[in-house]
Amino acid sequence: MSGTTGSGGSGDDITVVHLMRHGEVHNPDGVLYGRRPGYHLSELGRQMADRVAEHLADRDITHVVASPLERAQETATPIGKAHGLDVATDGRLIEAGNIFEGKTFGVGDGALKRPGNWKYLTNPFRPSWGEPYIEQVVRMMAALGTARDAARGHEAVAVSHQLPIWIVRSFAERRRLWHDPRKRQCTLASLTSFTFHGDRIVSVGYSEPALDLVPEHLRAGAQPRFGKGAVKGQPKAAGA
Repeated sequence: MSGTTGSGGSGDDITVVHLMRHGEVHNPDGVLYGRRPGYHLSELGRQMADRVAEHLADRDITHVVASPLERAQETATPIGKAHGLDVATDGRLIEAGNIFEGKTFGVGDGALKRPGNWKYLTNPFRPSWGEPYIEQVVRMMAALGTARDAARGHEAVAVSHQLPIWIVRSFAERRRLWHDPRKRQCTLASLTSFTFHGDRIVSVGYSEPALDLVPEHLRAGAQPRFGKGAVKGQPKAAGA
C-alpha cells in the first residue's frame, strides 16, 4: 500500500498516525448533526477522551491534530495536554457532508418518510446523499500525510469522524468504498493506526482503549437501540 508523498525524513523512518474517532456526543434528540456546530461531548464522551489520553500517555506522541468540529477538538484536548502539545486543526479531518444534516434519519420516520428526499437515495455507491467517498479518500489521505510529516519517526494522533476514518481505512486496505454502515469497525474513541515506513503505509491496526465505556448498542457491528425519533424496528438517528 502506498501513502501520500511527503517531504523530509530518510525514507527509512517509522511513523505511526493514529486516526481517532471522537467520544460520545450530547445529542438527546437523535439528530444527524454532521458538520453542524454546537455539538459537544457528553460527560461520558469526556471520560472516553480521558481514557484514550491515559492509554497513549507513554507513547511517543509528538503531534496532535483534530477536525475543527467541537467534539473532535474536545476529544483531542486531553491527549495534547498529556504530551504538552497544542492541538492543531486540519479542516480535511472534518465529518463527511450529508444532505440530511439537522434531521432525524430512520426508515419509516424522519427524513426518509418524505418523498421529496427519496431522490437523494438513488446511488449508494457514490453516495448520492452526501460527500462522494472518493473525495473523502483524497482529503483524508492528504491529512494523514501532513500528520505523518509533522511526526516523522514518532507518532501522531488525528481526531476525526467515523465515516471518513472508515473510508480511508477501506481505501488503504483495498476494499470497496461503498458498504453497510452497521458493519463499520470504528467505535467511539477508537484508534485506527496507520504505520508508515517512510511515506508508505505498511500496516493498519485497530484498537478500542475505551470500549468498556461505550454502550453496547454503540459498539462496532451492534444494532442501534430505539430512541427519540425512532419507530419500533428502526434505528435511532445518530451522528458520527
